[in-house]
Amino acid sequence: MSKVTSKYQVSIPKTLAEKIGIRVGDELDWEDAAGTLRARVATAGKARMTLRERLRLFDAATARQEERERRRRLPRGKGRGWTREDLYTR
Repeated sequence: MSKVTSKYQVSIPKTLAEKIGIRVGDELDWEDAAGTLRARVATAGKARMTLRERLRLFDAATARQEERERRRRLPRGKGRGWTREDLYTR
């Protein structure tokens, strides 16, 4: 038996998840079925990504994040109107 948390989260018993084929990271679709709650694995019938594809997507996301951080970086001591040393001479 599972309990609903204060954030409306529910745990699926491991034996049931294994029997149905639910894995960590799978998405579930929820629907009302005549007063009961039905969950379906959203990835059912879809081909799962290979490890190589997941790593390629991860590397691409990492590169995008590094580019965003590089563009945001201010030159040291410029752009703020003060330097760290100014804090000690005031």
